[in-house]
Amino acid sequence: MGDLQIEMLHGKDQGTQLLHHPDRVTVEGLIHRSLEAKEFSYCPYSNFRVGAALLAHDDRVFTGCNVENACNNLGVCAERNAISKAVSEGCRSFKAIAIASDLHDQFISPCGGCRQFMREFGASWDVYLTKPDGSYIEMNVSELLPVSFGPEDLSMKKVVKIPNEY
Repeated sequence: MGDLQIEMLHGKDQGTQLLHHPDRVTVEGLIHRSLEAKEFSYCPYSNFRVGAALLAHDDRVFTGCNVENACNNLGVCAERNAISKAVSEGCRSFKAIAIASDLHDQFISPCGGCRQFMREFGASWDVYLTKPDGSYIEMNVSELLPVSFGPEDLSMKKVVKIPNEY
């Protein structure tokens, strides 16, 4: 998987820890940013906080949180919030996204709408599904949304003439 490079430091008394480079975002750093973003969630109806941190190919990080609305279908998920923020700032190429929630016993997973929204910007970038303790599993968009429909499908050969009888 990963464009995201992780360097590990092994030491006698240190255990294993991630090295932090000022010019490189680590998985741990991206997960930390998603946990921070979760704190800004507006979720008075579900009380289900979600944060996301999106790493662009230019190494900028865009964060987002879920924002609920009394009219349920107008709420915005954290993942779509972060991606929309990035796109609104001219960024459309992503390396990875980390997603955080308060779920203790399972890793947070994006909803179907967010999976399709991520797919719009490629099928091979990394998705880190996390727990509050910082543990994670790594997947990519194509694993989360197999046999997906994307922008390239719109340019595929189509039936030339479609009768419109209505």
